[in-house]
Amino acid sequence: QVILRESGGGLVQPGGSLRLSCAASGRAFSTYNMGWFRQAPGKEREFVAAISWSGGRTYYADSMKGRFTISRDNAKNTVVLEMQSLKPEDTAVYYCAADPRPNTIVVATTPTMYGYWGQGTQVTVSS
Repeated sequence: QVILRESGGGLVQPGGSLRLSCAASGRAFSTYNMGWFRQAPGKEREFVAAISWSGGRTYYADSMKGRFTISRDNAKNTVVLEMQSLKPEDTAVYYCAADPRPNTIVVATTPTMYGYWGQGTQVTVSS
C-alpha cells in the first residue's frame, strides 16, 4: 500500500512558476515508476510527466517539454514537478501517481497503469 500526498498548488499569473511535491509512504517507493497527471474541468485526465524508479529516465507530454521538470529523491520518498512559463491552459488539478509494479522497465504514460493516486492539488493560472 502506498499513500501519496501532493502539495504546492495554488494561483499563479501567466508566465509564473510553481513547484509541486508528492510525498509517498511505504518502503517500496524507490521501486516504483512515478507519474504526474492533470485533469481540467470537463476533460479527461492527461499525462504530464513520468520518471523511472531509479530516476534515470524522464518523460514529458509534448506541451510540457522545456517548461516542466520531474525529479525524485528516493531517500526522502518524494517526487517533484517544477513548472515554469505557466499558461492559463495549464489550469487543472494535478495528481501524483505510482505504478505498483516494482522495478518496471517501461515507464507508463497512461493513467490506467498507475495503481496508486494522491488526492490532487489545484493549479490555477490566471491574471
